[in-house]
Amino acid sequence: MKLKKPKFWDHKKPSFFSYLLLPFSIILGLITKIKSKPKFSNSKIKTICVGNIYIGGTGKTSLAIKIKEILDKNNIRACFIKKFYPNQTDEQKLLSKNGVLFSNLKRITALNEAISEGFEVAIFDDGLQDGTIKYDLEIVCFNNLNWIGNGLTLPSGPLRENINNLKSYENVFLNGNEESLIAIKEQIKRINPNININSGKYIPLNIDEFDKDQNYLVFSGIGNHKTFVEMLKNNKLKIVSDLEYPDHYQYSKKDFDEIIINAKKFNAHIITTEKDYLRLENLNKNEIFYVKSSLDISDEKNLTNKLIKLNEKN
Repeated sequence: MKLKKPKFWDHKKPSFFSYLLLPFSIILGLITKIKSKPKFSNSKIKTICVGNIYIGGTGKTSLAIKIKEILDKNNIRACFIKKFYPNQTDEQKLLSKNGVLFSNLKRITALNEAISEGFEVAIFDDGLQDGTIKYDLEIVCFNNLNWIGNGLTLPSGPLRENINNLKSYENVFLNGNEESLIAIKEQIKRINPNININSGKYIPLNIDEFDKDQNYLVFSGIGNHKTFVEMLKNNKLKIVSDLEYPDHYQYSKKDFDEIIINAKKFNAHIITTEKDYLRLENLNKNEIFYVKSSLDISDEKNLTNKLIKLNEKN
């Protein structure tokens, strides 16, 4: 059974439990530094890593897909690379629906496969903290609702590395409405005045398929459930109940039956994310509808120019 992330991770200030776990955060940080290896660099393919510092729910996969769309429009042959995790087949399926995916227990092996297939650009979904690969472009993703939580590193908090490490990065992508990102942008610029900040928000692509006079029960097992619910409410859907499961949750028939029963209590239709829908492969999905979403980037031209220039570099 996969557990949800601790609630104290997202408190604005560290709690008693955070301080209790602080020694483990220090030890984990030291182990990570000791295990770091020389980075693999190559000139045969351009590498883009879409990663995060806050663990989970920052929109990495959606941005990776958006980058692939931009490269496709500019006739640049790109593929996806994702480290293989048995419990993340939903993301692997979603990436495969949008392009060629190379997935392996070792990212470097997947990269070599992409090189052998003649791709010009490899887009890594996650892997920012993988010390074995030197990326040509790194993008750190954040979500407006969670930002950096309590600001501490694992397991005291939700961060994979210290937020001050933004000093060593060149690009950040913020997910959320522009008004909610003002304070976050200011904090980032205080850490690194020269960092490039792009932003965007999720938009539903098939919202017209849903009757806005109808009641809806929403469920998901993703890292940014609140963002998904917020998007639906902003598009005037009447959400009467929402059920949140752990990220990459594998639904059982019992879970499925409980969702159906809850929906009937509210006389509601059931909607979920595309990722979750892909995880329901062994269940009867006739009563489930999914919302297909995409990232609407505020300054897509800026990102497009950056990607084209990257591909032109020798």
